[in-house]
Amino acid sequence: MEMPKIMQCTATQCAYNQEKQCHALAITIGDATHPHCDTFFEAPMKGGDPAMTGSVGACKVDICRFNESFECHAQGIQVGFLRDDMDCQTFNPK
Repeated sequence: MEMPKIMQCTATQCAYNQEKQCHALAITIGDATHPHCDTFFEAPMKGGDPAMTGSVGACKVDICRFNESFECHAQGIQVGFLRDDMDCQTFNPK
C-alpha cells in the first residue's frame, strides 16, 4: 500500500508547511470522530524534508469512508482550516 500524498495544505503557519505544501514525511489525522491534523504545530523554524511531499501515515477517524483499518485509502488529501481547526478537508463520513 502506498501512503496518500498531501496535495495541498493551507496551514502556512505550520512548521512543516512551505509554500502551501506539507513536507512532513507522514502525518497523523484525527481521533475517532474529528479529522484534525495531529501533526500540525507552530515553530519559529520550518522542518520536514523540503524535497518530499508529505503523506498520510495514519488516520484515526474510523467514520471516514476512506479509512480502512486506520489507514487512509484516498488518492490524496487536502488539509486546511475548517472553523478554528486544522482538518483533513478530504474527510467524507460513511
